[in-house]
Order: sequence, then structure tokens, then C-alpha cells
Amino acid sequence: MSATPIVQAAPKPVRPGYLLAFLGSLLGMFALYYGVLLTLSATGNLPPPAFSNSLCIDEKLHVLREKQAGTPTLLVVGSSVAWRHFDGETLLKATPQTEPLNGAFCGLSVNQTGFVTEWLLDHHPSVRDVVMIASPQDFQDCDSKPTAVFDRGDADDYVFGRATPWFYYTRYFSLSSLARNAATIADKRSGANRIDPLVFDRFGSGPLAVEEGRGQLLYGAVDGPHPACLSALSQLAGRVQGDGKRLMVAMTPLHPQWRAMHDADGAVLDQFSAAIRATLGESGAQYWDSNQSHEATGEEFFDAIHLRWAGVPRFTAALQRALGMATAAPPPGPQSSLSLSSHNASVKASD
Repeated sequence: MSATPIVQAAPKPVRPGYLLAFLGSLLGMFALYYGVLLTLSATGNLPPPAFSNSLCIDEKLHVLREKQAGTPTLLVVGSSVAWRHFDGETLLKATPQTEPLNGAFCGLSVNQTGFVTEWLLDHHPSVRDVVMIASPQDFQDCDSKPTAVFDRGDADDYVFGRATPWFYYTRYFSLSSLARNAATIADKRSGANRIDPLVFDRFGSGPLAVEEGRGQLLYGAVDGPHPACLSALSQLAGRVQGDGKRLMVAMTPLHPQWRAMHDADGAVLDQFSAAIRATLGESGAQYWDSNQSHEATGEEFFDAIHLRWAGVPRFTAALQRALGMATAAPPPGPQSSLSLSSHNASVKASD
């Protein structure tokens, strides 16, 4: 028996009405979406584009865009302890020739700090000195956290190219993220949210200007520095040295109660100090553990690792002394804004 041929039906042409309806619906969705964005903007509730999907990181990008840094000579980098523990006004009183920029972002591990630092150095060749303020927590899990916390090309265009932000609300669209951030951004920007304020000073620092602490340490014990974090620190030191700049790594103060609970004999911080100094090696970078020479009181802390702003000027002054910054303007010519005095020789990485 011969097979009966199967006759395939010709596809029905798409009617113009369907296509117009689809395009109309798409345009309507975009109009509705951007109408919501414009309404949020008009009411002060529009969060920044979600480049990293971390509100405090995205807000820092927004601040860097709005407050162009000019020609900074000193770049502060690191995680939230660097963001919240640097008082530019205190530094300028001692070193008026310095032009500081706080380029720290919240929540960064050391490998991510390296990524951000290289990005900022590429855009600010005027920087002569890089100060990284870190906590032990920054040296954890560098192998599991993506190094690139945002797309450099998009950040370049948005922050330094002044590209319109509206495109990025579509590119990084997330309805749940937008709704969540829109509900909190106004209070965070005003400082009404005392736990997680997103208030910035003219240097890019984020003061925790609260009257009292969180009520708990929040941060527990830590392991020793992860090898991947030390490798990232070595790469950063090599980049800074290769650019002819100077790097200093400072360990932030830790709450006395945290130290009593998790490092009573000082072995944990000693382990970090030894590993960091060995990593910095011959790069010419320095390391200063503030816990060895700067006694921060429990009342100055917000939690285990973060200082309230009331304690930051004193810490910044101690940082300035540890760096040995010159109090007089330097002679003309390209040189570091850090003039190391002989009594600080003991903090050199090669020691």
C-alpha cells in the first residue's frame, strides 16, 4: 500500500492588528514603568539604578556621579569600615595640602576592593596615596565572592560619562528590588534610618551619626585571612606600586568586647598582621593595626567593627599620625602626600 502524502497547512499570516496590539501593549508597559520612575523621582523615593543590586553600593555610584571628585591626591578604599571611618575634615586640619576622596563601598571583600580601587585609579591619575581600611571580615570568602561588583563599562558611562540614568533602570530592571529600595531610600538618605543610613559627606564618607550603639556586636568570630584574599591584596599592592603610588593597609579598631570574646590573647589579630605584612612584602606598602596603638572605647562603637561618627575624628587623627603625614605643604613637584617619619618605621611591611 502506498503511503498517503501528508499535506501541511500553510502558516497563517500574522494579522497587522495583532502586531499593533502587541507593540501597543509593550509601549504601554514602558510608559507605565517610566511613569512610576518619574513619580518616585518627584517624591524623593527613586533609588539609584541597580548596577550591583546592593543599594548602598549603587547609592555610592550615584554620589560619585553627582559629586565629581576633581583631582584627589589621597584615595581611601575598602568596605564599610573604610566608608564610615574616615573624617576628611580632621585630616585637612593636619594636612591642608591633601585632597582626599573616600572611594570605599559597603560590603566588599578584599578582592572586590581591589577591583574598585583599580577602577578609581584609572579615572583619578592625580591620586598619590591609597589608604585601605579593613576589618578581619573583609579577608573572608574571597574565593566565593565575584570580584567585579558592577559592570565597569556601565559604571564608566554612568559616573564619569554622565550618561542618562534612565536607560539603566531598564537594563537592570528588577521590580522587587525597585519596590524594596523605593520604600526605604528616603529615610536612608535623610539619616532617619539610624541602622543603615546612606548619608554622605563632601569627601564620600558615610558617617554613622547616631547617639548610641546597635545594642549588639552583630559580628562573631572569624577565621584567619583566606589565601584568595591575600592574593588579591598582593595584586593590589603590585598595581599601586607599579603606578608609582603608595599603599597603606590599616586594620580598623575592633570593639573591646569582641576582642575579649574572640581574641582575648591577641592571637587572631597577630595572625592577620603577620599574613598581611608577608603579603605586602617588598611592595613598599605599609600595614598598621590600629588595635595596637589606638584605644577606642566601647562607647565609640556602633557594633563590633563600626565606629559611631563621634569616634571617627579621633581614629582619623591616629591614622594620620601612623601615616606620618606632613603638616606643612610639600615642595613643588610630583611626590607623595605622605611623609613617613622615623618613629613610624616599625609599621613598614618589610619589618
